[in-house]
Amino acid sequence: MTRPPAAVAALAAVLLAAGCATGPAPSATPAPPPVAASAAAPGGSAPTAASGIDLLFLTMMAAHTEQTLEIVRSVRDRVTDPELRTLVAAIDVTEADELATMRGWLQAASQAPDEARRRHDHAGHGVSATDLARLRDAADGEVDAVLREVLADHQRAAADLARAHVSAGTDERVRDLARRIEQSRTAEVRLLAGSPAAQP
Repeated sequence: MTRPPAAVAALAAVLLAAGCATGPAPSATPAPPPVAASAAAPGGSAPTAASGIDLLFLTMMAAHTEQTLEIVRSVRDRVTDPELRTLVAAIDVTEADELATMRGWLQAASQAPDEARRRHDHAGHGVSATDLARLRDAADGEVDAVLREVLADHQRAAADLARAHVSAGTDERVRDLARRIEQSRTAEVRLLAGSPAAQP
């Protein structure tokens, strides 16, 4: 499916507004770790019809996912609520698999445009250094509450980015990944908001 240049430009703006990462784009080297069967497309090969907008999404979502892993790994040993601890462990495993898939697809996209390879550094998107510092510096009794707040905001942004790509992507395998990301992140936000310990 070919999209008019104006539509692609408008979508790129939506994607950037929804969740552009503050970190570097995933590197093409070294080679990505093995891709989990649940996250990879059949055969593990890269999408063949990925357009510039698909590659832009993969680049931004990979960087966003790297930040998610940084968030959960920075405090996973300090989480006290058993349900939150289970959720954090599930996010760690699931998003590590998704990240491997996205890195593999980007590495295989030898014709990836410069826009999908360049560093994304747009203030206001992704997790902030302030939020990461809040997590690191939170007192033991406050870690769960701070994590719920920071992680819910971060996963909500990921869901928004993925939702935008479901409507705009051109490669069905990338759109399917975006669809699964939108569903999982939305469910995580609900779990984080609905945890009894998170209620006033």
